[in-house]
Amino acid sequence: MLTGAEVKAAKAGRMQLKGAFVHIRGAEAWLKNAFIAKYAPAGPQPDYEPNRDRKILLHKRQIKKLVGKTGMEGLTVIPLKVYIKRDLIKVEIGIGRGKKKHEKREAIKKRDVDREIRAKMKE
Repeated sequence: MLTGAEVKAAKAGRMQLKGAFVHIRGAEAWLKNAFIAKYAPAGPQPDYEPNRDRKILLHKRQIKKLVGKTGMEGLTVIPLKVYIKRDLIKVEIGIGRGKKKHEKREAIKKRDVDREIRAKMKE
């Protein structure tokens, strides 16, 4: 559920999902930590908060399905992309598993090796 100025800003492409996640509280799903920039043509908005929690409108059966899947250890619901369908702004969500500590170390090691290889190739 967005305000009018947030809808216009999102349609203008001024929405970022980096670091955002979906939290399910009771029978409601909330999009947390999503950034929607202030829409300048809407005029002064003194109490506008760009990172506020926003309610995601889902059917009860969809929420129950997400609750069932996230009940398993290590799974979380994340927004993948935002798109416009007709006049609606939709958020595509997915279920993901976080990396284990050893997987993070491997990713850091691989990134360092790739960086060194690129540096050698430039020389």
